[in-house]
Amino acid sequence: MTDLQLPDGVEVTGEIGPGYDSILTPTALGLIATLHRELEGRRQQCLAARAEVVAAVDGGDDLDFLPETAQIRDDPDWRVAQPAPGLVDRRVEITGPTDRKMTINALNSGARVWLADHEDANTPTWGNVVEGQLNLRDSITGDIDFTSPEGKSYALRTDAPLATIVLRPRGWHLNEKHVLVDGRPVSGGLVDFALYLCASGQLQLDRGQGPYFYLPKMEHHLEARLWNDAFTIGQQAVGMAHGTIRATCLIETLPAAFQMQEILYELREHSAGLNAGRWDYIFSAIKTYRTRGSQMLLPDRNAVTMTVPFMRAYTELLVHSCHQRGAHAIGGMAAQIPSKDEEANQAAYDKVAADKSREAADGFDGSWVAHPGMVATCEDAFGAVLGDRPHQLDRLRADVEVSAADLLSLGRTPGEVTEAGLRSNVSVAIQYLAVWMTGRGAVGIFGLMEDAATAELSRSQIWQWLHNDVQLDTGETVTRELVDRIVEEEVAKLDGDPQQYAEARALFMEVAVADDFADFLTLPAYERMA
Repeated sequence: MTDLQLPDGVEVTGEIGPGYDSILTPTALGLIATLHRELEGRRQQCLAARAEVVAAVDGGDDLDFLPETAQIRDDPDWRVAQPAPGLVDRRVEITGPTDRKMTINALNSGARVWLADHEDANTPTWGNVVEGQLNLRDSITGDIDFTSPEGKSYALRTDAPLATIVLRPRGWHLNEKHVLVDGRPVSGGLVDFALYLCASGQLQLDRGQGPYFYLPKMEHHLEARLWNDAFTIGQQAVGMAHGTIRATCLIETLPAAFQMQEILYELREHSAGLNAGRWDYIFSAIKTYRTRGSQMLLPDRNAVTMTVPFMRAYTELLVHSCHQRGAHAIGGMAAQIPSKDEEANQAAYDKVAADKSREAADGFDGSWVAHPGMVATCEDAFGAVLGDRPHQLDRLRADVEVSAADLLSLGRTPGEVTEAGLRSNVSVAIQYLAVWMTGRGAVGIFGLMEDAATAELSRSQIWQWLHNDVQLDTGETVTRELVDRIVEEEVAKLDGDPQQYAEARALFMEVAVADDFADFLTLPAYERMA
């Protein structure tokens, strides 16, 4: 085992595998220590403030645009930084974890950008955390290949441009328990950020791009300020000019939807735009208003499309907010994956085409797909609107007027709660968690590429229906006994390791039927990992 050179006060408890010392360098670990010592107190304050918002909503308050930041929203003059190299044309972005095979496939996919995911599509095992960074660095230097157990070889293409890498670190709520500073676990997101900046930041600059990031699950503009300060500290530590780092923020929580412009403003020298993170956004809406009863009930997951009133308001406001400030607006995930069944396959492609055509017509500058096979469909949809233009930042959407009531119009969502929807939520969540706990964070289930956001939405819907005595289309009321029976029946249908499903089932039930709503299921799931 290679010994690491550890800065004072830093402890690494994870196993040190081959090549880990080239990622866990004294510079990187020193930066992690600096970030922790300077920012940890504020991180904890931000997390506590989230709970205060939920408590206020529980008490009858409603979310609203902040009066104390009205001057930011009303000032017509400020803009974010100009688009950075590699982030000018973002019409197609692909997402996925940073294992070696996915790294090659994503970069080769024809997408303009790859969201290299250390968050929802990644199980944060210690090996995934460090080896993902090795794979990213090796892909930048060209020293990457992969051979599958079946003997299929994978290598980077040389006949076309590779996708621009944008790393998504973990959210503020997640720790990294294998790295301690002064005896305390550190922020998982700051670990991901520091390791990538130190291992790959300069390499990206040397080839004409830069260290770029996607920032997840923020709920307040002060959390964006915290990231901005982390970027400033990081750039100073590695000798990069201020503004070299660029970040796109996911607007995937309901509170953040009321602070889009403030989030852009806090990161303005480093800002690369906003993204509409659909599944987590719906999960957040349920979580924030979980005690407000029938007025905030949502129907089956498949009925909560991007065109229902509260989702439509959110996406329209996002495009308007971004373009008013010169920032890219990136659309949501198309989770469909190709199928060997001809009819199902055509239906999947038709859904992606319709989704991306709607986004392009609404003014988005690009969007996400989950599978390389969907890249061309997204490219065609945006190409039909953009033509040779790299984006449509000049389309300001001055016609958009969205109120707080529009953003909170969950109760206007059409659809019903069905037994099939309940069964789907149970099955998808347990299947996903069973694979997540083995170290894989992106899983194809029922024709969709699922990640942690899906499991969060599935269990939160069940919690909401259970705690509001919702009646299904069958006439049955959602009770603990009904959920127990359906869990038993759905697990019995699954092929695979019974022990694996038993562990996933236990975790699922812990968060789906408890009296208190768990903020994130990945927190107890991470505690179960070594």
